[in-house]
Amino acid sequence: MKSYLARAAATLGAVAIFAATPAHAELVNAKDPVKIKEIVESQGWPATLITKADEDPYIESNRNGLKFLVLFMNCEENKDCKTLQYYMGFSDAKEVTVERLNQWNKDKRFARAYRDDAGDPVLEMDVDLDFAGIPRENVGETLNTWASLMDSFREYVFGKEDE
Repeated sequence: MKSYLARAAATLGAVAIFAATPAHAELVNAKDPVKIKEIVESQGWPATLITKADEDPYIESNRNGLKFLVLFMNCEENKDCKTLQYYMGFSDAKEVTVERLNQWNKDKRFARAYRDDAGDPVLEMDVDLDFAGIPRENVGETLNTWASLMDSFREYVFGKEDE
């Protein structure tokens, strides 16, 4: 009888764990740029997928007047990409010091700031969608995080030096 109860308890435990896992969570990876474009649009943001011969695809978008790119990275022959990078910059803020950008990197998580080759402050955030991908909801949440970081970065770049 104890053996039967132990097996029944183990079976019920396994069923409970299985039931807690979404049965059909849609996994998204970077191999399908159209799917990523749809997710960007589902946030209420415009999205234009750019594909050019011999170049990795990317998406142009903007949120509240902040233009940004979704770059497809780690691609094989400009397709079958593995990762994304969210990217934005300000060409009208060249006076931002490297020390100020270093302070951003010290204080913030998830995205990094630096000066690009033109001296513009830029912000980048990497998203790893390798292997089977991640749930669609998680990709949307990375965009929510990115939106918050874009707003914070704009305030930081154009704010006072002592903030």
